[in-house]
Amino acid sequence: MKTQANSNRPDSGARKRFGAAGEHLAAEWMQQQGYKIVARNWRCPCGELDIVSERGGELVFVEVKARRGARMGTAAEAVTPTKQRRLVRSAQYFLMAHGQEQRPYRIDVITVEVAPPGDLLSLQHYPGCVESEG
Repeated sequence: MKTQANSNRPDSGARKRFGAAGEHLAAEWMQQQGYKIVARNWRCPCGELDIVSERGGELVFVEVKARRGARMGTAAEAVTPTKQRRLVRSAQYFLMAHGQEQRPYRIDVITVEVAPPGDLLSLQHYPGCVESEG
């Protein structure tokens, strides 16, 4: 039985579809900005990278956060220190797995804010906002 607190939350499948739609919008935007998409939803033992792209010889790993309003906090607030550490480890794993340990890279966040009917309110890009450890 659902509790009152959870009755307004979309089911897991709906959340995944919403997240995938946000990632799709972010990837399209990146391509319009001249980024080449290298991989989407790349998984490793450390976690998942939503988008792996490149531009100007630099690899750009992107965490995408999509939200419908700020009831659960802003999309940017969802990139916690724990999530940031996981992103750094995943990016480093990607580099090692592809023999590119010396390649320049950065980790960005893209937030996608959508109105409840599904209209895009904003897409914000935060380049290099997740810093490597050490």
